[in-house]
Amino acid sequence: MKGKFVVIEGIDGCGKTTQIEEICKWLPSSGLMSDKSELIKTREPGGSNFGKKLREILLSKNNFHHPDPLTELLLYSADRSEHIAKVIKPALVNSNWVISDRFSASTLAYQGYGRGLNIEMIKQLETIVCQGLKPDLTIFLEIPSKISVERRKNKKPDRIEAEGINFLNKVNEGFHLIANEENWKIVSAKQEINKITNEIKKILIKSFG
Repeated sequence: MKGKFVVIEGIDGCGKTTQIEEICKWLPSSGLMSDKSELIKTREPGGSNFGKKLREILLSKNNFHHPDPLTELLLYSADRSEHIAKVIKPALVNSNWVISDRFSASTLAYQGYGRGLNIEMIKQLETIVCQGLKPDLTIFLEIPSKISVERRKNKKPDRIEAEGINFLNKVNEGFHLIANEENWKIVSAKQEINKITNEIKKILIKSFG
């Protein structure tokens, strides 16, 4: 039996990390997974060993390295190619489950709608990189950009987070367009943490139960 590939998407501050932690505690005993299946928790960028180096380059905030938008796009694609080849595909072939903090839609949202790079070009590049691999389920944690900024006000921003509210608005709009186009499951991330977790659990049960 092939494994399952679940992706959690959303702008920074929507609570992806927290929800993935909660879901990973629950999934192995949920009855949804085979007793022989393992659960792999991963993220983009940085899901592979090579990707960890790329994550440092992509998110490091300094004046000496500020990649051109096209360079940035290609680095994210390189990270994803390695992530798929070394982590995601091997896990799925072995009937394991993979839950990822971001996947290809984040590139479309941030580099396409946020940076203004050509949407069709990004989609063509992702067709090459993903080689037909698509998540079995994508859950979009939806919050307004203002709440994202408020939640992160006491944290040191990485290079992407430091782009500001106007950039974030474009990204958030992009995520909403993609979510509607791809029929993602949308969960309001303005709720209490346990309510969000319970809603995600219900979606997983309905999708895979």
